Amino acid sequence: MATKVKKMLFILSKATIENVYAAFVMANGARMEGIDADIFFTFFGLEAVQKKKLNNLHVATVGNPAMHIPTMIGGLPGMEALATKMMKKEMEKLDMPPVDEFLEILSDSGCGLWACKLAVDMFHLEEKDLIDDLDGILTIGDFYNKADIEGTQILFI
Repeated sequence: MATKVKKMLFILSKATIENVYAAFVMANGARMEGIDADIFFTFFGLEAVQKKKLNNLHVATVGNPAMHIPTMIGGLPGMEALATKMMKKEMEKLDMPPVDEFLEILSDSGCGLWACKLAVDMFHLEEKDLIDDLDGILTIGDFYNKADIEGTQILFI
């Protein structure tokens, strides 16, 4: 008999709108189902918790096969901004909160929000650069220790 999922650990490595919202929606869904959830922001995923960057995230138009546009066109000036504007418009229709509000919702729901120590050091960031709702800065080993219960799943985004 399969064990019910008890905890979800998300590792967010890219702060494109589509990746950030995928992690946020799944973590929020886990919390709504009574499942513990944590998000570990590493490398470029850290932009989703940087005060100066979190509300200026973009859609990836180059190298994204789901965009269904040739790479050359996706790289043209203005294409990323256009795709981002269109995505945000569709998300507003669904009452999706902006990144800063979604982070507050996640934090208030009990979802752990963690920054990767290696990435923080590599990008020369300080705690003051990151959101106030952040639960802390962890090494990857510390984050993996959070998986030390039966029924834990780790998802890399």
